[in-house]
Amino acid sequence: MDRVRFHLKAIERNTPLNAFLNVYADEALAHAEETDRKIAAGTAGKLAGLIVGIKAVFAYQGHPLSAASKILDGFESQFSATAVERLLAEDAIIIGHQNCDEFGMGSSTENSAYGPTLNPHDTTRVPGGSSGGSAAAVAAGMCQVALGSDTGGSVRQPASFCGLIGLKPTYSRVSRYGLVSYASSFDTVGLLAKEVEDVARVLTVIAGADAYDSTVSREPVPDYEHLVSGSPLRVGYIRQTMDIPVLQEDVRQAFKGALDQLQSLGHPVTAIDFPLLDSILPTYYILATAEASSNLSRYDGVRYGYRSPNTNDLESLYKKTRSEGFGKEVQRRILLGTFVLSSDYHDAYHAKAQKVRRLIREETKRLLLQYDVILLPTAPTTAFKVGDHAANPMAMYFADVFSVQANVAGVPAISFPYGKDRQGLPIGLQAMADDFQEGKLLQLAKLLSVDQ
Repeated sequence: MDRVRFHLKAIERNTPLNAFLNVYADEALAHAEETDRKIAAGTAGKLAGLIVGIKAVFAYQGHPLSAASKILDGFESQFSATAVERLLAEDAIIIGHQNCDEFGMGSSTENSAYGPTLNPHDTTRVPGGSSGGSAAAVAAGMCQVALGSDTGGSVRQPASFCGLIGLKPTYSRVSRYGLVSYASSFDTVGLLAKEVEDVARVLTVIAGADAYDSTVSREPVPDYEHLVSGSPLRVGYIRQTMDIPVLQEDVRQAFKGALDQLQSLGHPVTAIDFPLLDSILPTYYILATAEASSNLSRYDGVRYGYRSPNTNDLESLYKKTRSEGFGKEVQRRILLGTFVLSSDYHDAYHAKAQKVRRLIREETKRLLLQYDVILLPTAPTTAFKVGDHAANPMAMYFADVFSVQANVAGVPAISFPYGKDRQGLPIGLQAMADDFQEGKLLQLAKLLSVDQ
């Protein structure tokens, strides 16, 4: 009970950050009282008393589900996401829904219909995105763990900007049932926390087979919290990442420092080439926008959510509802996706991108047979100023230049804090591993995480 009160006070104190869209204070206190009784009786679950925030793209029965979009205004979820159900079953306490870029489309949490979230390390800067509200909440002590989604880096990049651990598991490791769809073949349920152990505990609970999601894996779920390996990790790093023009010098030096530290600790480090590096970002944006244009066609003002009052026939209902309900970035991605799926351009863009995606996965997997992990920066810069990239979509898209590979390839990746830049802003580094090797990533993050 005292822990819930502590976090509720932190939420109230940090209201200007705009990290939460809905806070479930009375409900959280009631759950805490029930959990205290279970603890006293020795019947409490594995996550008893853990205070969790959930991104506004997760269904939670009887609560608003907005995806930070006007088009879902007034919609209340009729069921809970599998990941949320599993948290509640182990007595975690859900404290509220957190702000994000609309439908997860963005790298700064400036695209929310409910206003931007601010970075607790410097309120003139963004917390990253799209899970920026979740990252800001954990960093400011408003909750212990946050459930986010990662489609192209949406958990790892805000983890980097806010100095946290951010894990994107293997695609299919965690059920997507109850997660609002953006790009279904990329969307992954992820986690944000200050401590590696908290990520490991929660992943053990939420991972695994689910009858409601046909894409989820039946691979056995280990106890991630107690995975211990004394073996040296074979570390590879992509040589070309050092030469990308947008890479901030402080981030480059931190990356070099981590490679040197690993070498000194007895983990062999090898420079490797990835000839498809320049193709990853365009491949991601072609395929993700195509899937978005298909997934978001269901929001039409007819069945639920926002409906424009300024209509006089069915065609104007569709047009005005979608133009008024969707924000500019969502509209941009729907238009791009519709273009690449059109009959005139499908073969030139979408079909070709699918082929390139397969090559990227095959090459990534080939390297991960030789190396336990591939190390790279999480983002090319530390947190940028609010509004800096708002008028330049290409600059915003380049914030994902290092994070999208794990989503395109479907492999797990983790971001962890590794010092700060000259302005005192957190720097995040990232590692990828082979399918279902999250344990190696947690091991590396535990080894290297440092908030200098």
